[in-house]
Amino acid sequence: MKTVFSFLASLLLLISGNAQTVGLLQHQASTLDNGYILFAPISSTTTYLIDACGKQVHAWNSNYKPGQAVYLLEDGTLLRSGNKNNTTFNAGGKGGTIEKIDWNGNVQWSYTISDTNQCQHHDIKALPNGNVLVISWERKTKAEAIAAGRNPSLCPNYLWSEKIIELQAQGTNNATIVWEWHLWDHLVQDYDNTKANYGVVANSPNKVNINYNSSATQSDWTHLNAIDYNASLNQILLSSHAFSEIWIIDHSTTTSQASGNVGGNANLGGDLLYRWGNPSAYNNNATQQLFGQHSAHWLNNTGEILVFNNGLNRTGGNYSSVDKIQTPLTNYNYTTSLPFFPNAANILYNANNTHNYYAQNISNAQLLNNKNILLCNGPAGAFIEVDSNENTVWAYTSPVYNGGVLAQNATPTQNQVFRAYYYDKSYSAFNGKVLTASTTIENSNHLSDNCVLTASLASDITNEVQRVFPNPFSDHIYLTASNADTNFKLCNLMGQTIAQGNTKSLSDFDFSQLAPGTYLLQLNDARGTKTMRVVKE
Repeated sequence: MKTVFSFLASLLLLISGNAQTVGLLQHQASTLDNGYILFAPISSTTTYLIDACGKQVHAWNSNYKPGQAVYLLEDGTLLRSGNKNNTTFNAGGKGGTIEKIDWNGNVQWSYTISDTNQCQHHDIKALPNGNVLVISWERKTKAEAIAAGRNPSLCPNYLWSEKIIELQAQGTNNATIVWEWHLWDHLVQDYDNTKANYGVVANSPNKVNINYNSSATQSDWTHLNAIDYNASLNQILLSSHAFSEIWIIDHSTTTSQASGNVGGNANLGGDLLYRWGNPSAYNNNATQQLFGQHSAHWLNNTGEILVFNNGLNRTGGNYSSVDKIQTPLTNYNYTTSLPFFPNAANILYNANNTHNYYAQNISNAQLLNNKNILLCNGPAGAFIEVDSNENTVWAYTSPVYNGGVLAQNATPTQNQVFRAYYYDKSYSAFNGKVLTASTTIENSNHLSDNCVLTASLASDITNEVQRVFPNPFSDHIYLTASNADTNFKLCNLMGQTIAQGNTKSLSDFDFSQLAPGTYLLQLNDARGTKTMRVVKE
């Protein structure tokens, strides 16, 4: 007797799946099937590694909540910044400590930058030589700020400037600063002509105007939130949230040269080599392009930069986009025509409608090898993968909030995530490691239970089941050879099971009422697992 497929049952399954609020919410033919996603919930001391089905494959514990960035290094070590709860520098993104935690959860090295005069914050960057670049606030008094040309009426009691330091680890809890750069050495102002740094701001785009974005109540003046390093150029990329600009500085200088404006490959010392996003910051009236951006990073050695443009207070309304910037790079220098080129970014994603996608702060975007994009909406703790046509093919919402783990169907709240990163299975960090998908972080997730990782499945079942026909099919599916010891599972691209059994019974199923589209036929026995795509006409 033929087994009749129940389309109504499938419909009910889809409806029930859509009620999910956290964990895996959508899974189609995802690039992420080839690897894992790393994220550190802001409210948690745990860093998670999950597969594309939303199942946990590894985790690292710390004594600190993130402060904020975490990275998986090539040797399998987790590089992580931690929040030391500095009460002097009490602002978003504060950290204070840097840790290296091995695969087994042992802290190999930690170093603290947190006191009344300085505090690590937001981001860090591992260098090829094993050293670590760190963003740190450094506190200046009102008197120091006024002496540097700050308008006294727009100056708080303390002003937070920025420094970049390069740490060389020593032992388990110490470090040597081998290079440093201070923003305070590269200021210009047109307020007080009695000060040494007085000048025409528009004629000094390689310096930072100490009176731009000035306020008598805001100490966190520039608010750097990202750092990246280009080894081929030996340059450092910075993102200033408060200025809505990205900056590039030279790392080929000595520390002494970095305090001046001569030396290094570009012979500009520590002055800005390049800046982009908000020309008004150097008194140019060209159109503003960036609005409170995050996660600026290089894509390659040709000067292409990717930015998550949050769109806070964007002209025309608040909306986020993923912007690719082609810098006018020649060797180590950048074209000085003002405003700095390009005139506009190449927008890779804005949800096909300029007001459909918005993350007001934190967040990041990662361009995948096939040009799909992994996005993290940080305030919502929501990750999506979109294809080149801006279609969402994968979606996941972090279930971790400040009270622990959210129950399925609960409204996600306070589950912020600074960034999420994808690492391919070929990444050297996974060499020799055993990664076994366990359960989901949350208590239950029906989509995860039925999810099929197409790209990661073994293909060692023998040729007796290598071909499915007809394909496309209309009502029945057949295999070139069927084995009662081999099981099958037919799933939709959401990972939901349509039918299952042993392959001897596959041809008994009537799929005539199944909606047209692409489906996944998974075959499994003692020899392994194999997945094939089938199309319903």
